[in-house]
Amino acid sequence: MHEPSPRTSRLVVAGSAAAFILLGGGGFLLGRSTAPTPPPPAITPAAVPVAAPVAVPEAPVARVLSRADIIEIANAAADATSSGAKMPKRVAAAEGAQFEVDLPFGCDGPAAETSREPFRWRYDGESSSLRISVAPAVFDPGEWLGKPLSGSAGTTSPAASEEAIEGFWIARPWSSRGTCEAGSPTTVPLGIDAVTLPGQTLGLAQIFTDQDSKNARRSGKPYESVRRIGENDLKIDQGLRVRLRGRVARFPDGSTVRCRQPAGKEQRPICLVAVSFDDVGIENPSTQDTIATWASASRT
Repeated sequence: MHEPSPRTSRLVVAGSAAAFILLGGGGFLLGRSTAPTPPPPAITPAAVPVAAPVAVPEAPVARVLSRADIIEIANAAADATSSGAKMPKRVAAAEGAQFEVDLPFGCDGPAAETSREPFRWRYDGESSSLRISVAPAVFDPGEWLGKPLSGSAGTTSPAASEEAIEGFWIARPWSSRGTCEAGSPTTVPLGIDAVTLPGQTLGLAQIFTDQDSKNARRSGKPYESVRRIGENDLKIDQGLRVRLRGRVARFPDGSTVRCRQPAGKEQRPICLVAVSFDDVGIENPSTQDTIATWASASRT
C-alpha cells in the first residue's frame, strides 16, 4: 500500500477547505437570492403642532360687603373728613356693591312691656307669642343735604326732590361682629362714675324723592312680627339680629358716604352710608331661623 507523503496530505486538506468555503459561499448567495424582500420602512408623518388653548379669564365675582367692610369704608371717610383730606378712592368705589349687614339686638334678654327701645323683643306667656319690634331711624334731610359738610369741598344744596332719609344706625360700630357679645356685663360696677354711652356715629341711609312711591317709606313705622310659639320651644339665648341687604348708593352730590362734625373737630365724625335696601329680615342666631322678612316696597 502506497502511503501519502506529507506534502500530498497538506494539498488534500487545503483542497477540502477550499471546497467547503466555495460551497458555503454559494449557499449564502443562493439563500439571499431566494429570501423574500423585506417591506420598506414605515414613514411616520411629522407631528402637526397644536396651538395651546387660550385661557379665558373668568369674570370677577362681585364680593358682598359685610358689616366689617361697611365700617372700614365709613372709617376711611371719617378720617378724610376730620383731617380735611381728599376722600379715598375705595370709598367712591363702593357704589353699586351689594352688602349684607347684621345688627344684633336683645342681647340682654327681653324688653319690658313698657319699653320704647327701637329694637326689642319680649315673650307674652298668656298668648304664647313672641313679639318683635324694629323701628328704622329717620334722618333730617336739612342736616345731611341742606348745608356744607365738614371736610367736603364746595357747597351742596339739596334738590327739591329729596324729601326723606330713612335707614338704620349701626350700634357699636367699633366692632365688626354681627352677633351679641358673650359675657359682657350689663351693669356699671359700683364705686365709679356712671358711663355715658356715646351717640350713634354710623348709619345706613336711603334717600327718597318725590318721584318715589310713598309706600316705599316707613316714616318711622316699625317692622313688627308676632309669632305663636310654646315657651318650651323658645330659644333666644344669643339675642336676635336684623339682617339688612341691598346695594351701596350715593347722595345727590355723588358721594357714597357723608360725615358731619356738628360739635366741632374734637367730635368723632358722624357718618351715613348711602344705600338702597332690598329687604329687611329678622333672624334667630340660636336656631338659624328667619322669623320675618320685608321686601323693600321701592323694589317691588
